[in-house]
Amino acid sequence: MYGTVARMRVKPGMEDRFDQIAREIGVGRAPGQVAVMVYQLDRDNREFILTAVFENRDAYFANADSPEQYERFMKLMQVLDGEPEWNDGEIVYSVF
Repeated sequence: MYGTVARMRVKPGMEDRFDQIAREIGVGRAPGQVAVMVYQLDRDNREFILTAVFENRDAYFANADSPEQYERFMKLMQVLDGEPEWNDGEIVYSVF
């Protein structure tokens, strides 16, 4: 499996809209996508961590390079206070 972990900060007052958008672009929206999790951090309710899991690296990058993902990303950027910090990599251990 392959995926990404992203740290995002939401604009003030946009937390509910972020939640709505995150649910719209969630799991099952892209071929090969296995799971999506979004964490709202206790220390700052405007800070979120997103994890997205794909079947493999090829599926991840096919999604990342797709026009549909670009549209989803641009919708998300409307509520973010800057670019997310992306951390991509091979998933070496998981338990669900």
